[in-house]
Amino acid sequence: MRIFKSCAAALCVSVALCAPAFAQDSEAPATERPNRSVFAGDWVTVGLGVGFSPSYDGSDQYDLFPAPLVQGSVKGIDFGARGPGLYVDLIADGNSNKDVKFLAGPLLRFRMDRNNDIKDPVVGLLGKEDVAIELGGTIGVSLSKILHPFDSVTISNDIQWDIAGAHKGRIISPSIAYSTPLSMAIFTSFSLSATHVDSHYADTYFSIDQAGSIASGLPVFDANGGWKSYGASLLGAVDLSGDARDGGWGIYAFVNYSRLINDAARSPVTSLRGDASQWFMAGGISYTF
Repeated sequence: MRIFKSCAAALCVSVALCAPAFAQDSEAPATERPNRSVFAGDWVTVGLGVGFSPSYDGSDQYDLFPAPLVQGSVKGIDFGARGPGLYVDLIADGNSNKDVKFLAGPLLRFRMDRNNDIKDPVVGLLGKEDVAIELGGTIGVSLSKILHPFDSVTISNDIQWDIAGAHKGRIISPSIAYSTPLSMAIFTSFSLSATHVDSHYADTYFSIDQAGSIASGLPVFDANGGWKSYGASLLGAVDLSGDARDGGWGIYAFVNYSRLINDAARSPVTSLRGDASQWFMAGGISYTF
C-alpha cells in the first residue's frame, strides 16, 4: 500500500471524535436515557474497506487495495490504526473535562512509498525505496460543543522520524477537523491538513541523481525540504441499526484531496510523469462492540 493516508487512519480519527458525542447521552439520569452508549465504556471498532490511491506520492496512476480498520478505547486510553501503523493516546478521558480533551501519545507508521507496484515504468527505473519505519507522536486538543452539544473541533499535530534508514527524515503533519453527527445514525467529519518534510525525506522521494537520470531519462533534480502538500478530506459514516450508541454494523465513505507543492510538485516524478493533484477515496463496512 503506497501512500496510505488511508481510510483506516482517517476513519479511526473520526470515530474517536464522534465517540464522546454519542457517549454524552449516558451522562443523563437513567430515567431520561433509553439506552447506554457503547462509547461510554470500553469499545472497539474493526472493519475492512477498499481504497483507491496513487501508485506513489506524485503519481497520476491509481491502485485499488484492501484497507483494514481498527480503533478503540480501553480504560479511557484510545488507540487505533494510523495508516499502516498504530497510535495510542496516553491521556485518559478522565484526566480532562467533558468539553476539553487533550491528546498525546506515541505513533508508529510504516511508509511503503515507491517500494512496490510502481505503475509508471519510467519512475520504476529509478529503483525501489526501502520500507521506512517512522516513530514519533501526536499531540493535540479536542474542543466539544462548538455549535451544538454534540460537535467538536480537534487541532492536532503528528511528528515522526524514520528509524529504519529508508529516508532518514522527519515529517510534521498539522491538522484541524470539525466533526458532528447529523442524526443518531449519521456522522460526518471535515478536516484540513498539511505536511512538512525535511531535506532527507525530500531527497529520497523527489530528487533524481545522475545515475537515476541516466537510467530513466528524467532530468537531474535536487529536492529541498519544506512544505510538501496541503489537503482536505470529508468522511461520512452511517450506523445500520439507526442508532450509533448501540454499536454494531456501519458503513463509511471517505474522500481526500491533497496538492503537492514546492519541490514535491516540481520534481520530474510529479511534474513530468505524474500529477500534483492527489486523490484518495475509500469505503467499507465496520463493526463496533
